[in-house]
Amino acid sequence: MRSRSIRLLALGFAGAALAAAAEDTGDGPTIFRNVPFKDMGTTIFSPEGYYRMALKGTEARQITVDQTDFVDMNIAVFSGDAATRLDMVILSPSASFFRRELRASGDGTVRLIDYSRQYEVTGEKWTYEYGEKKISIARNVTVIIHAPLPDILK
Repeated sequence: MRSRSIRLLALGFAGAALAAAAEDTGDGPTIFRNVPFKDMGTTIFSPEGYYRMALKGTEARQITVDQTDFVDMNIAVFSGDAATRLDMVILSPSASFFRRELRASGDGTVRLIDYSRQYEVTGEKWTYEYGEKKISIARNVTVIIHAPLPDILK
């Protein structure tokens, strides 16, 4: 009898903790703030059903319906067509992803590896905009070009 009371009390505390973490934003399902999800990932498809982007992190926290904060963010950007070609990978130890805008940003470091154009970019305080295929990096930018540059010094 006593162990049943303890279990019911524990369930009550767990329910209260979830209710305290849950927030109804009014424009969609209830989300959980400050509740970490381990090894979270999602895939974004084109209207035709092709891979556009795969997003993963070792930990994610849903901030709003649109914003998710990631630890060890890994974004794989695909061609978005039948070729399903991996165009680039974006890696950051801490960043936010905004689903409606298909935009990622962070104040810390970022590493972008562009396989189609054969270069790498690293830096800090960055924003990636999928729609414009643009990354902006504000500080400590380094670019490494892996493609041959014939006759560059002539």
